[in-house]
Amino acid sequence: MVGDRQGFSADIVVLIVRLGRRLALVLSRGVEVASSVVTPVGWALLVLTPACLVAGYALGWVELVTVGFALVVILILAVVTAIGRSVFTIALDLPHSRVAVGDEASGRVTVSNPTRRRVLGITVEIPIGAGLVELTLPGLRGGESVDETFEVPTNKRGVIPVGPVRTVRGDPIGLVRRELDWTDVVELFVHPRTIGIPSTSTGLIRDLEGSPTRDLSPSDISFHALREYLPGDDRRHIHWKSSARAGTYMVRQFEETRRSHIVIALSLANADFATEEEFELGVGVAASLGVRAIRDAREVSVVVSERTPEFAKRKTLAVRPLSTLTPTRLLDDLSLVAYSEAALGISDVARVTGEQVAGISVAFLVVGSTTGIGELRAAASAFPAGVETVAIVCDPETVPGLRRVADMTVLTVGYLEDLQKSLARTVAS
Repeated sequence: MVGDRQGFSADIVVLIVRLGRRLALVLSRGVEVASSVVTPVGWALLVLTPACLVAGYALGWVELVTVGFALVVILILAVVTAIGRSVFTIALDLPHSRVAVGDEASGRVTVSNPTRRRVLGITVEIPIGAGLVELTLPGLRGGESVDETFEVPTNKRGVIPVGPVRTVRGDPIGLVRRELDWTDVVELFVHPRTIGIPSTSTGLIRDLEGSPTRDLSPSDISFHALREYLPGDDRRHIHWKSSARAGTYMVRQFEETRRSHIVIALSLANADFATEEEFELGVGVAASLGVRAIRDAREVSVVVSERTPEFAKRKTLAVRPLSTLTPTRLLDDLSLVAYSEAALGISDVARVTGEQVAGISVAFLVVGSTTGIGELRAAASAFPAGVETVAIVCDPETVPGLRRVADMTVLTVGYLEDLQKSLARTVAS
């Protein structure tokens, strides 16, 4: 209420409005707290109790009045059990924040009693992904602490949120339930399983390293020709003998040496994979290739399909690059990928990658058994000339093999262990 106001009545109106707003705020907070503590059964009893008392007195039913007062006693006892504060402290710890699929992963809850008096035993709840673990911890004397371990399932790749650890105070009937969070959420990365690939097994990459191209460069190791000096040229490349004969400065010109830029393209389109098992194998193949390239200090790009948003007018032609700064960063990103109907197929992924990534020397295309040879050839043709394309078909139902289709190498792997053997065969082929 803004403006000129005079008189005692105007001040009373302002005071009433302010008190009303403050009371409404207090009531809203009270309702919010009550709704978070009282269970549906508790709300039902809160409605039933006054109804029994009113109906009992109105109809003269002593039994109904007795039931009403009994419900009042039950509600009071339930509220008393939820009142109070806990004096202990709780900590959550995951010894390993990153594991591979199928590896053992555990967590530890530490409860300490920093006071001098004894505290009763408690039950703590630990949300793990979509599940819930309950741990019953014993009572503690003053200054004591206890550790309790629990297992985290790692049968699927992904990021599993663990926590927060919470305690629950409430009555045995379940009328009230007061939850108190003690820790933050801790994330456990479940990486795809990988296999070690010796750097010498990828002979086609080794052979490409250091070979000259037709592109000219002002500084490299493969000499091409001499040309006249231009402003801005590095004077260290002046060829003095030729300059003396020609009467003008002549500088060396070089052929640019090829650097092996590896591209690993993983399709996320479910049309490229027959089963989830094939897709998980494809993720493991891409992870193994990427980790090996990063550890060999090679220039590598790992890309996956981008999804087209729902209700979009046209298909989104884009790829999502994954982090290749370290093997851990790459595996973290691969822990989150999932295939879907809205993701680009391998031919579109190859076309977009060939346009956006420069200097590709070797391209690995990771697909499933439903991708045909025609689609693979279309994907390979999307890369610039001179790019060595290797298609890796993940099919657990087929015998591993190696074949050449036009200018493309096609590897078929049934298990992750087949990848090392198949890549080794490319050296001899």
